[in-house]
Amino acid sequence: MSSNETAAPNGSRSRRAELKQNYKETPPPMGVYAVRNRANGKVLVGTSVNLPGMLNRIRFALTTGGYRTHPALQEDWNRHGADSFTFEVLDVLPPSEEPHTTDPKEELAVLESLWLERLRPYGEAGYNDPPK
Repeated sequence: MSSNETAAPNGSRSRRAELKQNYKETPPPMGVYAVRNRANGKVLVGTSVNLPGMLNRIRFALTTGGYRTHPALQEDWNRHGADSFTFEVLDVLPPSEEPHTTDPKEELAVLESLWLERLRPYGEAGYNDPPK
């Protein structure tokens, strides 16, 4: 069988290119996330302009033992194991209707403060640093 016989039809190539272009043009969801330790109830709350990317980065760092941002989280991960943790999206910030007019980080900070107030993930309740 030649390579021409196994190649995808031209229509599927253009569809693939279209899907790839749409993916590149679609911004990733941004918002507030939580990493929850089900073994002891502790939680880490944070924000990101790329939620899937951030959650993947944290999971990878914890799995490889390289998560340095909140050492207590890494210690608990090592102690309790990956199955004791959940990675959650708490709130998603909708994309701005007018691109490049506002800094989403300001809006993310407001959302984060609301979730920090609600969950109070400090000390025995979580991994976040207490407010100053």
